[in-house]
Amino acid sequence: MHEINIAIDGPASSGKSTVAKIIARDFGFIYTDTGAMYRSVTYLALKYQVSFTDEMALVELIKNYPITFKQTEYGQLVFANGQDITKAIREPAVTNNVSEVSAFPSVRAHLVKAQQEIAKPGGVVMDGRDIGTTVLPEAEVKIFLVASARERAKRRYKENQSKGIESDFETLKKEIEQRDYTDSHRNASPLRQAEDAILVDTTGMSIDEVVTAIKSVVKEKKCKGEFG
Repeated sequence: MHEINIAIDGPASSGKSTVAKIIARDFGFIYTDTGAMYRSVTYLALKYQVSFTDEMALVELIKNYPITFKQTEYGQLVFANGQDITKAIREPAVTNNVSEVSAFPSVRAHLVKAQQEIAKPGGVVMDGRDIGTTVLPEAEVKIFLVASARERAKRRYKENQSKGIESDFETLKKEIEQRDYTDSHRNASPLRQAEDAILVDTTGMSIDEVVTAIKSVVKEKKCKGEFG
């Protein structure tokens, strides 16, 4: 089963990354967090005071500060030009501006090319907002995760608390709703469910239940002979 690719899409805080990491681990696949790549560009723009509206300058950041990943026993680390930015890209300032940065076609083109190279050998679990539609349209398994905005705000609030990041629940909810609108209305690769993706509503579901649901999809497709 190591030759297939699994694409997991969905809006902010729908559980994509958490679930994708577990699926990758259990199947012995490579996990690729595409959202972290866009967050990294946003972080670099903040650090080097590059305008979020300067598309070409943002592309130059990608060229000058290569984004790489490293898998460790404590989880995946993210680097920009060798600097560990794993925690920094999760700060609210990055979260609230990443949708604007990721909307530029040139930014997406550079990062999508890198993502496709990672997935070429197969055996990859990749999560994001346009994996099944743009990055890996030929992926053997496509999942689209959704959850209510309130449910996702609760998750983000708990996550921030665990990381010591101060936040207000209602503000988080409004920010998530704004990100949903921005991501689904951008011109370049908007957030949408691929026609052949399986919809999984994670509202009220535990992580284990979501993982089980996705594994069931993989098993069912394999039983039907949709892939080897």
